[in-house]
Amino acid sequence: MNIIRYLFVITAIIFILPIAGNVLPARDSNQSAFKIARVKYSGGGDWYNDQSSEVNLLEYTAKATNIPIDPVYEFVDLSSDNLFSFPILFLTGHGNVKFTDREVRNLRAYLENGGFLYIDDDYGIDHPIREELKKVFPEQEFVELPFSHGIYNCHFKFPNGLPKIHEHDLKNPQGLGLFSNGRLCVFYTFETNLADGWADSKVHNDSEDTREKSLKMGVNIIVWALTN
Repeated sequence: MNIIRYLFVITAIIFILPIAGNVLPARDSNQSAFKIARVKYSGGGDWYNDQSSEVNLLEYTAKATNIPIDPVYEFVDLSSDNLFSFPILFLTGHGNVKFTDREVRNLRAYLENGGFLYIDDDYGIDHPIREELKKVFPEQEFVELPFSHGIYNCHFKFPNGLPKIHEHDLKNPQGLGLFSNGRLCVFYTFETNLADGWADSKVHNDSEDTREKSLKMGVNIIVWALTN
């Protein structure tokens, strides 16, 4: 379990020197490259959709920061100890989500030992994901983060909070959080569909400006998770 703490400390001390818009010099090949793992879940939801999203976000992050990046698509089963190899997990989809008892225990242990889970509602997982996260942290409810929270300004500046990427129900986007010992360990974006803006441009036909905003917010999520 200590591998998560180790990854966070090493990344925070050595790699995070945010310089927006600049590609930094080549890095030592011995440095561990950062990857995100997509969460595979049961229940019938399409956990696997838009597999270009993480790759594009990671490539953008490599240009916007000096974090050593491995821009690949990978997924992880929450019942496996492999999830402890990834400092950030990503969960999305349109349908139902179900965690087994073992997955609930594993995910809580991961989050309490330095891990970070980012969830993006792709329109359809709001009710089930709230139910499943309640199993992980029964003592907590999601709370909306204020626009002054560091996740909105740690690299790129979003003074008004989350950008609106896709319209669903004419509601304002919300950034919601769960915490472990005061540390934001779950970040849930609702009514924005942030990760759709990371996907290849031909997938959703978003404008370049829209995609740029979503990618910049994605960088903030990564930087915040790795430095906190």
